[in-house]
Amino acid sequence: MRSTSAATALAVLFGSVALSVAAAGSASAESAVLTQPVGLVADGALQRVFVADQDNGRILATDYKGTLVGVNVGFGRPSDLALSDDGLTLYAALPTSHEIVALDAATLQVKTHYALGDGVDPREVAFAGGRLWFSYRTTGEDSAFHGNLGAIDPAAADAAAAVALGQLPDTVAPYYNAAVLDADPSAPGRLAFLDSGDSPGAVNVLDVSGATPQVVAKSDGGYNFADVDLVAGGSQVLLNGSRKLSYADGTFTEGGSLTETGWSGDVSPSGLVAQAYDRHVNVYKQGADVPVRRFETGTSSSIGDVAWAPDSSRLFALAGTGNTFTLKAYTGPTLSVPTLTADAPASATRAKQLTVKGRITANVPLPTGAKLAVTRTDLDSPGGKALPAVTVKADGTYSFTDTPPAGGTVTYKVTYAGDAEHTSATASDKVAVSRAATTLTLNNNGKLYNHGADVTFTAHLGTTYKNRKVEIYADPFGSDKPKKLVKSGTVNTSGNLSVTLDMSRDTAVTAVFAGDSRYRPKTTKVTAYARVSVSTAVSRHYKTAKIGSTSYYWFHKSTDPLLTTTMSYYPGRKQRFDLQVYYQGSWHPGDSQYFPLGTNGKSAVQLGAPGESGIRARMRSVYVNGSSGDSVNSTTYGSWKYLYFSN
Repeated sequence: MRSTSAATALAVLFGSVALSVAAAGSASAESAVLTQPVGLVADGALQRVFVADQDNGRILATDYKGTLVGVNVGFGRPSDLALSDDGLTLYAALPTSHEIVALDAATLQVKTHYALGDGVDPREVAFAGGRLWFSYRTTGEDSAFHGNLGAIDPAAADAAAAVALGQLPDTVAPYYNAAVLDADPSAPGRLAFLDSGDSPGAVNVLDVSGATPQVVAKSDGGYNFADVDLVAGGSQVLLNGSRKLSYADGTFTEGGSLTETGWSGDVSPSGLVAQAYDRHVNVYKQGADVPVRRFETGTSSSIGDVAWAPDSSRLFALAGTGNTFTLKAYTGPTLSVPTLTADAPASATRAKQLTVKGRITANVPLPTGAKLAVTRTDLDSPGGKALPAVTVKADGTYSFTDTPPAGGTVTYKVTYAGDAEHTSATASDKVAVSRAATTLTLNNNGKLYNHGADVTFTAHLGTTYKNRKVEIYADPFGSDKPKKLVKSGTVNTSGNLSVTLDMSRDTAVTAVFAGDSRYRPKTTKVTAYARVSVSTAVSRHYKTAKIGSTSYYWFHKSTDPLLTTTMSYYPGRKQRFDLQVYYQGSWHPGDSQYFPLGTNGKSAVQLGAPGESGIRARMRSVYVNGSSGDSVNSTTYGSWKYLYFSN
């Protein structure tokens, strides 16, 4: 059972749109893009969904999950689709070629062309009483449009003999345009049609089970709607998916409206009503005015046509976003969706009792004595531990107590498994459960070491419950050496875990205890410092000899000393060259100057010859943290080199 309003309502409401065919909730294996989709219909025999692409002359088939399984092209501008009662033949109305074609529903291959004659433009199709009925429009001698009803008998000897035009009974007021049609599989001989003209049109119901259509109920106009559905199991029609009209006595009277407004709908053979409006689809059980379920379409900007699977197991809808419409398949459409809440305290003390409470409600009452499954997830039970089930009270509330054995984040999950009338529902809440503090220490904080020294760092872990594992990280200064894990393991019986590091740079060392179910995580950090390696070689001297107790390099007064410093290399690093002169019993500083290191870590400085004898001087190379071009080591002073100039 479906509404065949696609050729009118959708064209008016949405204009030219695009459709990508995909399963609801998951990506399809293959997708298609359409403009102005029409004729959404579901086939229970083959479990297929069909939709026509009006602007591109295509007819597409998907499976019940929305995956594209077939496409056929070359149909001009199809205006509607309908299925035979057995679901094996798909009919398409083709106004541009003035015909209706019958396709094999399994292959989408055309089986029969039914020519209607020039000037006959079919619009909507519906299968009822063993025949295909179609509304059509012609242009009369008065140049005005005229609508009528035609039929195709699939059992006729040939295609020409199968077509019968002018089937609208004389007692029905003529209408302006091609009608909107609907058939009811639960009443095989019934056909509804609604005038889709510019002025308020007429609603009519026909009995088409005999040789000629007979009027069951008629109106003379006044119903300006774009969609009509026969309501299964009763003498009612549904207009635009919301307004009911009863016709048991042969005339139409108001039968009430559904609680929400709609712009299109579909009624299943079992009497279920699907109502499309805005960004959602409502489902109503037979005779009910309040929806049993509501499907939200998320980011979609609108809902177009809807169609039931014949067995009511699925509901299909065209959800539009911008110029794209997506075919969505909804399962369990008749199940009420409960609202379930869970409320636990924000914090609690470990090993102390706490209370969790909540409520479950649904627009269809739950069974008496419904039970909720309860699961506690914590550090001791990361996969979850089942707790005793809790019974829902008559007012929908519930509560239970628990004594959490583990600290940290504890999650209580409450689940209703569902039943014949309800979907499952789950709610959860988290509790911050207290844990005790432990101690974690690390040695060598603030100590200074020579470059390349092997230094042992020892982490000491205090009392814990089960976890005795510690991780030690080293983070050498400088962006080129990131922080890394250097040791991970269980502490020894004394609570210690050690690692030896080569101190080539200042280094931050961090010890981490991840915590356990009774003790909180703990992190401690220390920083140890490393000097650079620095030495200076003196060359061009002619001897070494002591002056007093100090050893000097001896140079002729006309010789330029060469002082070559070797220092631990780092990009952009410079050495500070300090020079002092001995005068009147004390050392007097001269200007200090920075000289860059080569990539080999060397820096050679040549002093000018003084040109006179008796001069004593000394020099040293210094790395200054921050001033030597980087900050990855601690300030380091090289040893003094003593120079004496003789004749």
